[in-house]
Amino acid sequence: MDRPHGPDLLDQAFTRAAGASRVAGNSVQLLRDAADNYPAWLRAISGAQRYICFENFIYYEDEVGAEFSAALIERARAGVQVRLVYDWLGCLGKASKRFWRPLIAAGVMVRCFNSPRAAYPFSWLQRDHRKLLAVDGQIGFITGLCVGKAWRGDPARGIAPWRDTGVAIQGPSLAEIETAFAEVWTASAPMAGATGAIDAGTLQAFEPLLQPPAAAGNVALRVVATRPGTLAVLQLDQLIAAAASRSLWLTDAYFAGIPPYIQALRAAARDGIDVRLLVPGSSDIWALRPLSQAGYRPLLEAGVRVFEWKGSMLHAKTAVADGRWARVGSSNLNIASWVGNYELDALIEDEGFAGQMEQMFEADITGATEIVLRRERRRRGAAAAALLGQGLRRRKEDRMPVPEGQRDRGVRAERRERSGRGSRAAAGALRLGRTVGAALSEQRVLATAEAKIVAIVAVIALLLAICAVLWPWVAAAPVALFLAWMSLVLFTRAFALRRERQRRGLPKAHLERTPGDAGLPPP
Repeated sequence: MDRPHGPDLLDQAFTRAAGASRVAGNSVQLLRDAADNYPAWLRAISGAQRYICFENFIYYEDEVGAEFSAALIERARAGVQVRLVYDWLGCLGKASKRFWRPLIAAGVMVRCFNSPRAAYPFSWLQRDHRKLLAVDGQIGFITGLCVGKAWRGDPARGIAPWRDTGVAIQGPSLAEIETAFAEVWTASAPMAGATGAIDAGTLQAFEPLLQPPAAAGNVALRVVATRPGTLAVLQLDQLIAAAASRSLWLTDAYFAGIPPYIQALRAAARDGIDVRLLVPGSSDIWALRPLSQAGYRPLLEAGVRVFEWKGSMLHAKTAVADGRWARVGSSNLNIASWVGNYELDALIEDEGFAGQMEQMFEADITGATEIVLRRERRRRGAAAAALLGQGLRRRKEDRMPVPEGQRDRGVRAERRERSGRGSRAAAGALRLGRTVGAALSEQRVLATAEAKIVAIVAVIALLLAICAVLWPWVAAAPVALFLAWMSLVLFTRAFALRRERQRRGLPKAHLERTPGDAGLPPP
């Protein structure tokens, strides 16, 4: 049998890593921020004639949420089958039951993903972080935007919109988008009274398109729908880092790379690839930013260029490599997206679209601050001084050969990396950023700013120690309650499994060794 090679081998590798086949014949439109995304979503909703599938991590109970709610209610009352899925944890404290009642009363079928269940104490770690909209088998949207006024901003009050990115897709890939929706729809629980004006036995299941739509363009893409524990996006991200031959530009809202991915980026940068990472300068999750900054140093030492966005929250999750591949969707570069969540991304293989993504990235970094390593205080000779003066920054054009001193330094850094991965994994062992320099330089020098996060951990540990000494029951009671709860859950589950085995008349499971097993005699 002939083996694939060249582009065919790479296509096979992408298919296996992503668990998604390449589908040609699509039309893809790049949508920047809420100014592009929300109007396109609302136009698609208002034009729906048969069904609407809307899935999002967060719906805010604000004016934007009310606008989308009104649009969905209008279509449901017109006879359109409207299905909506929201994540329980994502909407916790953001949308109350009062927000869902008008939707349910109008006939919108509303489902909540993974609300807490006593029998599954750790199930809350799995979240539906996808953001998609599919209408009538005609158009679909894969995006990083949630539904809320933060993405739209408030120009009258001088509040800038959140920076985010999505795509509108038409063509055969819509079948993959609807299949992804059906997966989460089936796994989600209907809300009380969610059948509304529709008969309880009607249309509660959703069957995705059996026949893909006709071709709508000439763009090939993969719809990468990941589930908890699959690691598909992590494998895909690592593969793209390995396959890139010219450039790899990443934008991420909640960057917290794990060692295998950090190493993939470092290896690409050391091989001469123009690797750039754009992250928020300020985050809506305050605890995550120090963790992101703690990972800058190993990237910078390898030649990766890191930029912090200076505007409002940067919420986009995108990548573009070699002006050929682009990824847009919901997956962040962190362990939660790679391992714990349901995520949805589009991997688009089209030079025209990738060119648009590169232009957008270049426009974004004009509003960002570049992070550079601190210049060493001691002189190490003329060659080392020249190297440090460059700040380990790589220019896109006119790359210079790697100086001997830099090569030696890279070897030493690699040896330190192999010997000290455990300590480097701790945030306190890495330096955090602080702003310095003139306005024209737009650079930031890394300093020992990890003191804050270390101090917070120290205070928490001290308080716990004091409680354990003065009031031992305060420390023991939560542990005892947790263990009792776990014991009850496990006994209940074991009893249910035993009852099921008896009901089905199954024998007890046991293993036997046959004479043919590994050439060993029977026991």
